Amino acid sequence: MTSRERLLKVLKGEIPDCVPVAPDFSNMIPAKRTGKPFWDLYLYNDPPIWEAYIDCAKFFNIDSMMDGYFPFAFPDNTVQEHDWQTAIICRDPEKIVTRRYYRESGRITWHDKVNVYPVGDPPTGNVSLDKLELPLVPPEWEPLEGVKPVDRSPEGLKKVKAMLGDQGLLGVFMISTNMISNPEMLFDYYDNPEKLDAQVEKRMADVESKFAWLMSLDVKPDFICVGGSGSMIYQSPEFVRKYSLPAVKRAIELATAAGIPTHVHSCGPEKELVKIMAEETFLTVIDPLEISPMGDCNLAELKRLYGKKLTLKGNLHTTEVMLKGSVQDVINASKKAIDDAKEGGRFILSTGDQCGRDTPFENIFAMVETARTYGRY
Repeated sequence: MTSRERLLKVLKGEIPDCVPVAPDFSNMIPAKRTGKPFWDLYLYNDPPIWEAYIDCAKFFNIDSMMDGYFPFAFPDNTVQEHDWQTAIICRDPEKIVTRRYYRESGRITWHDKVNVYPVGDPPTGNVSLDKLELPLVPPEWEPLEGVKPVDRSPEGLKKVKAMLGDQGLLGVFMISTNMISNPEMLFDYYDNPEKLDAQVEKRMADVESKFAWLMSLDVKPDFICVGGSGSMIYQSPEFVRKYSLPAVKRAIELATAAGIPTHVHSCGPEKELVKIMAEETFLTVIDPLEISPMGDCNLAELKRLYGKKLTLKGNLHTTEVMLKGSVQDVINASKKAIDDAKEGGRFILSTGDQCGRDTPFENIFAMVETARTYGRY
């Protein structure tokens, strides 16, 4: 089977030739393989990170679940209050710092946060000025120039899907399980809970309009992403059910009726989210099912409880096993995960979130080879 055929089999609840394998290396490893400063990919799109990812997926011959890496753009009727521009306010051998601004009546107004692009790591967005000891008004700056355009339109989607080919499936992001993702948002919720009540209705309307437009396209994504990183860090199960779930559930219902799989990625503690998705929705696949201490998932237990309702995707430890472990450690961990979740299909061997930048390539190859051999049905 090709990778694409193998994944489609599993997502339909059928038995493939072997357990699919899709380690999560959506960012750091693809960027490292280019040999370029990371800001070339993340800031200048030279190449864009999703293009480097596809090259990486082919290099390691994984069964790629490309879950939202391509920044597909839905129609946006939002009217921007200001014409924001981007400037570089700091540049040295270790980093580039950018800050947005707009001009009005000849006066420049600066955004109160910055984005930091390290030479050898992914960027960090919305950083407070005081954390970098930056002044309110930059004494020196230069316009950001030389950014390569990215076609985020349906035509761009078609090109990316063709570029990925039989190496896997392409997903687009539609709605998130995560409505609160940092302490500031949590404080604001308790101060102004009525804000989220309004957002629930807006999210439902967004899902309806986005899905209708998506179905009008000649080339559609292979699956739809409805997850959000760290969904259960600042949100309780009760909060998810009240605020996050209605729109997510509606997106899953629409996609399921159209025969399109749905995908949730939510790193961190996830056991309760798996339960919600399995018992209250028709979600197709969920990852990364992290183990302690970052997560709270036991793969064998989740397989026993929900393996007939959901495709489970996970969950080798990305530091102790993939980054620091030997090839034999990776083989042993891969075999255990396969033993825990292979039976009856509905399992994709993956990692418990993002592989670190310096993960040995031989460990990734070992994981793939174990799935192809030990994971045969």
